[in-house]
Amino acid sequence: MPTFQNNATLTFNGRSVLSNTVTGEISDLLTGSKTAPVDLYRQGDRITYVVNLVNAGDTAQTDLTVTDDLGAYVYETGTLTPLTYLDGSAALFVNGTPQAAPTVSVQDGSLVFTGITAPADGNATIVYAVTVNEYAPLGADGSVVNTATVTGGGKITPLALTETITPDTTANLSIVKSISPATVVGGGPVTYSFEIGNSGLTPVGATDEVTLTDVFNPVLLNPTVSYNQATLTEGTDYTYENGTLTVLAGAITLPAATVSQSATGEWVVTPGTGTLTVTGTI
Repeated sequence: MPTFQNNATLTFNGRSVLSNTVTGEISDLLTGSKTAPVDLYRQGDRITYVVNLVNAGDTAQTDLTVTDDLGAYVYETGTLTPLTYLDGSAALFVNGTPQAAPTVSVQDGSLVFTGITAPADGNATIVYAVTVNEYAPLGADGSVVNTATVTGGGKITPLALTETITPDTTANLSIVKSISPATVVGGGPVTYSFEIGNSGLTPVGATDEVTLTDVFNPVLLNPTVSYNQATLTEGTDYTYENGTLTVLAGAITLPAATVSQSATGEWVVTPGTGTLTVTGTI
């Protein structure tokens, strides 16, 4: 909050005496905050933002405009917007009571809420959702710095409310299973392949205790199991009993994903991968 200081001058018999200096503080009638319930993101995530405006005065602050820049930043010779507003997600509460949805539009890449009123000695809260798009910075040094600016309502100085979220760099695994051939002659060989991916920026090591379980039906006979073309050892790397395969902790490791930003600004994730292969007869 801004402060101010002043003192007085007492003049008598041609002399001047200064008083002590007093300091005061100007309290803003309208204050606010902007928060997100999570502080980490991945591409495609849905993020909810909450903008809360508090009016400490005895007169309502009317016709307020809240402009959210959706995290826009300069890249090369242009501006990229890493967040996309989710249409129809905005809600308005006054003193905690739901109101009609606020008027919202997208103008020059920014999200704009108009006609907001913060009641006397009360608060107005806007809740809305966005999705993290391909322009959101990734990597350990990335972040989305998102500012909502409040104007109108007789305010002299715009009120800037900022929230920062950062990329989730932890391991993030996926798995796709395939069979070859798709049509198997009874007693013939069959191969199951499991493509395992890590789209996170942290590698998966033996101590991360990744396991895989599959129940083969029909039962796979005399299976051989390999990971990245290296044969695994039954009892040490995996167990197999009555058609149930369990790949034990430590056998599956994965490199971290790599990320890069294209010339047009899109961030691309290239997962670290590994292939588990199970071959037998049915």
